[in-house]
Amino acid sequence: ACYPEGHIECESKIKDIHHLKTKVDAGASQLMTQLFFDNDYFYSFRDRCSLAGIDVPIEAGIMPVVNKKQIERMATLCGATVPKKFRAIMDKYIDNPVAMRDAGIAYAIDQIVDLIAQGADGIHLYTMNKNLQCCSQADSIIILYRCIQLKLLILNELYNKKCDD
Repeated sequence: ACYPEGHIECESKIKDIHHLKTKVDAGASQLMTQLFFDNDYFYSFRDRCSLAGIDVPIEAGIMPVVNKKQIERMATLCGATVPKKFRAIMDKYIDNPVAMRDAGIAYAIDQIVDLIAQGADGIHLYTMNKNLQCCSQADSIIILYRCIQLKLLILNELYNKKCDD
């Protein structure tokens, strides 16, 4: 486990990365982050890992919003910051569980698309045993992944065509 915003019991992000480097040096072959709601924390964390010589794959931990209280509790337990945009979604749909689930999945998918586009090594979905939610999100991710693959193929063909001209 690793913490993009730093472990809540660690004095500093530098010491946290030092502890993580010790785990990797002891044989950890991949890392999985605790949940986060702002991808910038992940990108900064990934940069710190790289600077520290941590070169194992890092999977991004994403958890969709389905319940405001549950998310606030999880964020408090792991020290994750809840961005203003994310809080606004929770506040808007607090009395509509179906809309909350759908908006939460959409927010998570937006995070995942950005992470994939920025070269994340993998995505770990925290679903809290919500199978319907997981399937809906997984189906959406598969569709988006295929769209990204198709877009890359098209861009590659356009690039090759331009080079041939």
